[in-house]
Amino acid sequence: MTIRNYIGDRIFYRKLFSVLVPILIQNLITNFVSLLDNIMVGQVGTEPMSGVAIVNQLLFVFNLCIFGGLAGAGIFTAQFYGKGDDEGVRNTFRTKLYIAFGAVVLFTLVFLWKGEALILLFLHEGKEDLDLAATLGYGKGYLRAIMLQMPLFALCQVYSGTLRETGETLLPMKAGIVAVFVNLVFNYLLIFGKLGLPQMGVVGAAVATVIARVVECVIVIFWTHRHTMRCGFIAGAYRSLRVPAPLFGRIARLGAPLLINEVLWSAGMTTLNQCYSVRGLEVISALNISSTISNLFFCAFFATGNAISILVGQLLGAGETERAVDEDRKLIAFAVALSALIGGVMALVAPLVPQIYNTTDAVKALACDLLLVSAAMMPINAFTNSCYFTLRSGGKTIITFIFDSAFLWVIAVPVAFLLSRLTAMPILPMYITVSLLELIKCMVGYYLVKRRKWVNNIVSFEEA
Repeated sequence: MTIRNYIGDRIFYRKLFSVLVPILIQNLITNFVSLLDNIMVGQVGTEPMSGVAIVNQLLFVFNLCIFGGLAGAGIFTAQFYGKGDDEGVRNTFRTKLYIAFGAVVLFTLVFLWKGEALILLFLHEGKEDLDLAATLGYGKGYLRAIMLQMPLFALCQVYSGTLRETGETLLPMKAGIVAVFVNLVFNYLLIFGKLGLPQMGVVGAAVATVIARVVECVIVIFWTHRHTMRCGFIAGAYRSLRVPAPLFGRIARLGAPLLINEVLWSAGMTTLNQCYSVRGLEVISALNISSTISNLFFCAFFATGNAISILVGQLLGAGETERAVDEDRKLIAFAVALSALIGGVMALVAPLVPQIYNTTDAVKALACDLLLVSAAMMPINAFTNSCYFTLRSGGKTIITFIFDSAFLWVIAVPVAFLLSRLTAMPILPMYITVSLLELIKCMVGYYLVKRRKWVNNIVSFEEA
């Protein structure tokens, strides 16, 4: 193959950007406002910032459970849309409602019953003189308030995900933009007590998020039901909540590994951070700063991954398998090249951004070092992320489970656990060691995509 096999024509990039740009803009704005939100909480002090960071690790598991649970049905949605089957899309939408409701109930019960115990897992003494009891108090207060946004988040993802998978990417972007600015404004007002409102600290940050979720939900749901001609799936969607048994079974068989994968992957990432936290509470603060800034830059390959899932899934559903293979190769090349460029920019700003936070010099220095490691790993992470979404687009969910979560729990988590408990290795070498394990995953991903087992049309059957 020559370099031309990895570069598309003008039509290819026009189609890519029509899907990629709205998702990217929404993710960028969301993560930028999250960064500002994080900085505002960071101005209150290191303990409040650490308490919020720990709870956000727990919410991270919930969020990815929603994404993973809906992803299985989403694969069918994209392929049904490529096939021109509105009734199929409608049935996948109903399936998503059931999945979202179940996840909200489950995580609400877990957080009410074991929330404090989960927060305590991250609280360890370190080199800095930080108040663990105060951090626990901030975390518990934030968790109680932020739980109110969980059902709103889940419902909004059902609608927004279906809209994106059926080619309507602009509306979720616009709703997300409005929501994040609402969140930003109320963060400022409620955290610091401006314009006569009470000074609520970290609880104010949670309340602001709830308000923003309400706004986003109202916009997305109202628009969808007002535009039934463009959103054919919503017409009669609630007339019956029945889903044909054969389709439900296929979604369950393909979706269950994705759901389990996202839950285990997010739990695995949270476990990694718990292993790092053994080196002290200041590590949690540095990881919080690093991950918040990194997520802003990671938007590029996350958005490209979603674009791969949608564009390749639609081509597979339409039966254009060779075109799907060709465009997937070009999409992966684009993701890696873009991430290499953005990683360089991230490395340049790494020493500067942590200085904004009201925390100790040791925390700022560690955050900078962690950011430099993340910047260096961006192209590798982009490649493995693209491989994951390629495999997922063709419904190879068992393989994606092995590729993603099994790798994390069998290799990365044990290494981090052993290094944190059985050695005195400092946090930075430990973090680098665990990060470099991604190279193994990179080679496995290349092999799996090259074999083309993911080239699969999963909607070429008759529903009952």
